Amino acid sequence: MTDLWTVHTADLEAGVLTAARALLDDAFDGDFSDDDWENALGGMHTLVWESGELIGHASLVQRRLVHNGRALRTGYVEAVAVRSDHRRRGHGAAMMDALERVLRKAYDLGALSASEEALEFYASRGWLLWRGTSSVMTPSGVEATKEDDGSIHVLPVGVTLDLDGEITCDWRSGDVW
Repeated sequence: MTDLWTVHTADLEAGVLTAARALLDDAFDGDFSDDDWENALGGMHTLVWESGELIGHASLVQRRLVHNGRALRTGYVEAVAVRSDHRRRGHGAAMMDALERVLRKAYDLGALSASEEALEFYASRGWLLWRGTSSVMTPSGVEATKEDDGSIHVLPVGVTLDLDGEITCDWRSGDVW
């Protein structure tokens, strides 16, 4: 039997957070840093459980993205993973369904940075590839993030976007997108 939880970080017990972090470490082959984990906290999580074991995780955190002179309240998708032996069974889509429901009701815009392997998955869900330039608002000012161009996806909810324009994210530790 499979269960899907949608819950805020504040309502997750320490053991569940530990299990989620272990799942993400395994799913990303050890390439999931402490900063990546920190950036996935403080918002809503979807968790998929099967027979009492955690097999999937995704989170949605609030960020501010600037586009066309406007700071947009953005639901940013982080830390999406399904345990390798449970992939291709619809768990990722179920987690995204839950997060996108929250996103559509609470934010102006959804955004995420997709791995090469996930590009088709997000496109099939209606996420749009950002074709323009990207940047980050650092403590020293705005800096280009050319290495992230081609991986950023958006889901417009209550705002019109110029996908060929510039988009700037707020500052944070680790990967800024």
